[in-house]
Amino acid sequence: MSLALTVLGTASPHPQPGLPCSGYLLSGGGAEVWVDAGPGSFAELQRHTDPARLDAIWISHLHADHCGDLLSAVYGLAYGGLTPAAPIPVYAPADCAQRLAGFFGRPDAGFLSGVLDFRTLHDGHTARHGDLFLTSRAVLHDVEAYGLRAECAGRTLVYSGDSGPCDALLRLAGGADLFLCEADIDEHRDGEQVHLTPEEAGAAARLAGATELLVTHVGPTLTVEVATIRAAKAFGGPTAAARVGETRAV
Repeated sequence: MSLALTVLGTASPHPQPGLPCSGYLLSGGGAEVWVDAGPGSFAELQRHTDPARLDAIWISHLHADHCGDLLSAVYGLAYGGLTPAAPIPVYAPADCAQRLAGFFGRPDAGFLSGVLDFRTLHDGHTARHGDLFLTSRAVLHDVEAYGLRAECAGRTLVYSGDSGPCDALLRLAGGADLFLCEADIDEHRDGEQVHLTPEEAGAAARLAGATELLVTHVGPTLTVEVATIRAAKAFGGPTAAARVGETRAV
């Protein structure tokens, strides 16, 4: 497969029995990238690859349900015998390394330089690993947050991360073969616009001209089944729910 997505976790806002928080393994062009590191996803990652062989780790934002298992990764890579041959690039918002250092009571993350190489994301950030191209775009959330566009061999996957309705997400998802999109909330309350309803996820896929929609990060006010049905109605195209353990070609 030229580009493939393996679902490691989808839960919001906390892991559940058998259901880790957000995490995905992106494979293509000779590279493997762990996308978001929600609690529980590091264990699932090990079902599908050796973490020491990762080409990169990409973190959409620093809410714990998307980055908490970076701590598990540190223990595995630095102390658990999963030592990589070279430090793994970690693309993440600026404060990521400092937060990890704080857990260990260290002033900075220099002590991890043998296993992790922290690189700060910004709007328009690009990276290449093998023939896999990654582009990050700032999206609307209540903290600094990014969506991801991954391209390989003429195929495109777009991941919303956590995002409210915004033009940046539509531009990022333009013409995507697979749009992996959150549908976290049943409805907006008190004017907050930092997540998507299923209808908004479906409308974003339709307006962006995506070929297929994969619904993820469904919150506790919805069921996955209901969210997927509602998103599909708004999209009008092929729609499915992201399921832990599934791998699909893009």
